[in-house]
Amino acid sequence: MRLGLKLFLGFFLIVGIAAFFVMRIFVNEVKPGVRQAMESTLVDAANVLATMAAADLRAGRIGSGDFAAALAQAQRRNPQAMVWRFPKRSIDYRITVTDARGIVVYDSRGQDVGRDNSRWNDVYRTLRGEYGARSSPEVPGDESHTVMHVAAPVYDPDDGRSLIGVLTLSQPNRTIDPFIAASQRAIIQRGAWLIGLSALIGIVMTWWLMRGIGRLNRYAQAVSAGAPVPPPEPRRDEIGDLGRALETMRRKLEGKAYVEQYVQSLTHEMKSPLAAIRGAAELLQEPLPEAERLRFARNIEQQGRRLTETIDQLLRLAEVEQHGWLQRRDPVELGALCRQLADTAAPQLQAAGLQLQLAQPPGEAWVSGDAWLLRQALSNLLDNAIAFSPADGVIALALQRQDEAWQITVGDSGPGIPDYALARVFERFYSLARPHSGQRSSGLGLPFVAEVARLHGGEVRLRNRAEGGAQATLSLPAG
Repeated sequence: MRLGLKLFLGFFLIVGIAAFFVMRIFVNEVKPGVRQAMESTLVDAANVLATMAAADLRAGRIGSGDFAAALAQAQRRNPQAMVWRFPKRSIDYRITVTDARGIVVYDSRGQDVGRDNSRWNDVYRTLRGEYGARSSPEVPGDESHTVMHVAAPVYDPDDGRSLIGVLTLSQPNRTIDPFIAASQRAIIQRGAWLIGLSALIGIVMTWWLMRGIGRLNRYAQAVSAGAPVPPPEPRRDEIGDLGRALETMRRKLEGKAYVEQYVQSLTHEMKSPLAAIRGAAELLQEPLPEAERLRFARNIEQQGRRLTETIDQLLRLAEVEQHGWLQRRDPVELGALCRQLADTAAPQLQAAGLQLQLAQPPGEAWVSGDAWLLRQALSNLLDNAIAFSPADGVIALALQRQDEAWQITVGDSGPGIPDYALARVFERFYSLARPHSGQRSSGLGLPFVAEVARLHGGEVRLRNRAEGGAQATLSLPAG
């Protein structure tokens, strides 16, 4: 199971189980809570009615006095009330009054007059000076519908202490069942929303965490594969700290390997010119004809220039390779860059007896990148074309759009690239002898161009043209 799914399930289970048990407790507590509130209301009403019924009960006219008439009139009323979306159209109270022996002397429904209620819990406890209440089936044998009975003592109005009867106030529990069901539904609905919201928060939190972890994972895999990648985006949390630690570790490890590799490469490349310089210097210590002395001196100068060029090119290549990604991106107009390059190379072209043909489409050609690096890369391609072109040759510099990329091609009219060298021209320190002088370059120009192309998300290719000569193509994504 993937880490993101584990995090989401863990978060959702914790919140979901907690919400489930909280909802269950609330749902289970709604019913007794409402009934307790109803019982408290019945206690108040029973004691008020008991006080009102005391005079008629003592006078023996409880069934025909003012108390019974007022209750009969009240029960005929229509409250026309809307209680929490539920209409109420009748009075649900039932009042029974017993004498001091527990015999029913008044029933608001006229059903149980004369019945002995002294053994019922409400009457039995009240006659003994205790609080009396009970819940019994509305219809005998049907436990699904019950009635709550709350009793209050009726005292002699003359002394206020002598117990002369018991008033029982009853109300069916079904009258409050809609409120209980509505409350339970509301709790369940809000609980479902809570669980859904918790799941959404869990998904967002898991996505946020996994986004950072996924970037770290892709970064670590790219580093392990040797691919140059930018460091993870900065974050102000433990994932950000881990990303910075990984980037620091990568830089230190790559720095050590990088220095070792370049020291070895530079040492290898310096051996040949240093050997030539040492040999020429040894010969110059002997008496030589002037022509020989000048030839060996020029050789020392050429080899020294070769060492300087190698070191400069190596430093430039090391700079772009060490970063691994572009340090800045700006809009660059390739047409202007090509024209600037042609103007800069004009003296060199004239000295070599070469002609430059510049072709570019109307309008502007924009890319996103580093103008200095692009200028250096194109300058390397143009320098190669000049070095391999014969006198009176033509160099073609063209800019054109190809699908979603801009292509800059530099073609020469030289001898082309031997087949055995086509696969190696982008290797570091690999170079071919120049047709005119037989000398070789540092072999770092084309690797530099390839690295610049990669940094810009493009590529560079080198091939032989059918009409003769070689052609380099630098492709860059249109910006």
